[in-house]
Amino acid sequence: MARVYLETSFVSACVTDRTDVPSSYRRQVSREWWETQAPRHELWVSQEVLDELSVSSYRRREAALQWITTVPLLEITEAVIGLAHVLVRERAMPSPVRGDAIHLAVAAVYDVEVLVSWNVRHLANINKRMHLRRVCSRCGYTAPEIVTPDVFWEIQP
Repeated sequence: MARVYLETSFVSACVTDRTDVPSSYRRQVSREWWETQAPRHELWVSQEVLDELSVSSYRRREAALQWITTVPLLEITEAVIGLAHVLVRERAMPSPVRGDAIHLAVAAVYDVEVLVSWNVRHLANINKRMHLRRVCSRCGYTAPEIVTPDVFWEIQP
């Protein structure tokens, strides 16, 4: 059972009502992952996820917040904020110190093994893996594996 952090884009994909092909694909895969894979893991979110899903311009906010109502919350501590600042300063994450930097810092500080995200630009980006690992390691943390839900699938026994 892995400790898994669900980043905002995963939750958003689960509740989207967009009908374009990429959005439909992400919704289908995310919901299938939620049904079949989520029970196999210890799931977490942070206040950053709740804050991002609560933005008044996000019209699916009620559905998104309801979707994760039972997922426990990891606190954003001084250590998390400190690591997020380092991630931005070292250009491992974009500025400002919020969003992606906070998600990654929460996962690293709380020793979460896997961060699930559809954000392939800044998080689930294979070209950033080594840099993220080095920065986290220099700060005394282990970077989580960052994957999209379509590749984080355990085979049924």
